[in-house]
Amino acid sequence: MIKHRDSFTVANDKGLHTRPSTELVRCASTFKAQIFLSYQDLTVNAKSLLGILMLAAAKGAKILIEAEGEDAAEAIQSILKLAQNKFNIKY
Repeated sequence: MIKHRDSFTVANDKGLHTRPSTELVRCASTFKAQIFLSYQDLTVNAKSLLGILMLAAAKGAKILIEAEGEDAAEAIQSILKLAQNKFNIKY
């Protein structure tokens, strides 16, 4: 199976805290693909809120997305779009 990968940089002033992480999990959970996020030496399931919070990704952090499955490419595009929109968080 083809593995898709891309990355995004966290633009939110407060980093990937609970609210943007919840939006990310909500987005990732709509896809069948297995989706993983990697930052520094940690790789977590993108459908796990606790996992994403464990990344402790601050503003400017570069996060690698890897997805595998039938809708993996769409899943990555959707997450990239969400990241560009600062996870729909307005301060």
